[in-house]
Amino acid sequence: MIGFIVVIALLGFVFGSIFGDYVTVTALTVIFTILYTTIMYFSGSSMILALSGAKQITQKDSPYYYNTVEGLAIAAGIPMPTPYIIDDSALNAFATGRDPQHAVVCVTSGLLAKMNRQELEGVLAHELSHVKNYDIRMMMLAAVLVGVITLLSDFLLRMFLYGGSARRNNDREKGNQLTIILIVVGLILAILAPIIAQLIKLAISRKREFAADAQGAILTRYPEGLASALEKIKNDPDPLVDTANKATAHLYISTPFRKAAGWTANLFSTHPPLDERIKRLRAM
Repeated sequence: MIGFIVVIALLGFVFGSIFGDYVTVTALTVIFTILYTTIMYFSGSSMILALSGAKQITQKDSPYYYNTVEGLAIAAGIPMPTPYIIDDSALNAFATGRDPQHAVVCVTSGLLAKMNRQELEGVLAHELSHVKNYDIRMMMLAAVLVGVITLLSDFLLRMFLYGGSARRNNDREKGNQLTIILIVVGLILAILAPIIAQLIKLAISRKREFAADAQGAILTRYPEGLASALEKIKNDPDPLVDTANKATAHLYISTPFRKAAGWTANLFSTHPPLDERIKRLRAM
């Protein structure tokens, strides 16, 4: 989180070099980020559910799913998250919210149809571990801050492309080498900042997936349930969740997109390899 704030402050400083007022512009950039993050903190989960096309269910709609969430929440010592379902054949699930008192757990209809009792418990225990560990808050804030950095970087690049040529020519005429250097550094930062921010978010996400796997297995006292569920998810012929996007992908138990190969795919993946997760679970 400190890394995010530093990157945002640097972007604000570059804005200040363009407008000629470092302190005011940097302060305004940070204030904008705080206000935007606060708004998203309270409304982020509702937006995620709307984007995902998730529907809240009652005990009558899906008694076993509802009762399993309730039982695991009691075992974990947390309030029961509100259960939701996404109508999609892919096998996937996620949890979101700002804290355990305002948490949501969501599964696809395909996962409910194809998992047996132990496998479903393993998946839900994994998601409730995210809730108990406050991973849901961390990942929601990380997604929001990546969005802010991308927005500021895009704005900065547009300023360079469409409004910076006259200023650069003027600076050359005056021989203001410091300003020219700042503009070059700012341009590099505007290009690299979203990539750096995305890598920070992905590193957080991958680390917490391993932790949630371990705690989910401890919660059910049966690591094989989650390992078997992940094996089914790995072999899903159509893992694409139609309503998923890059902003919400890190929330799911497994990447909701079609599988990609290569080291770059692993570098920018929101999740550690399923084979490694299964191996660790079966070694417990």
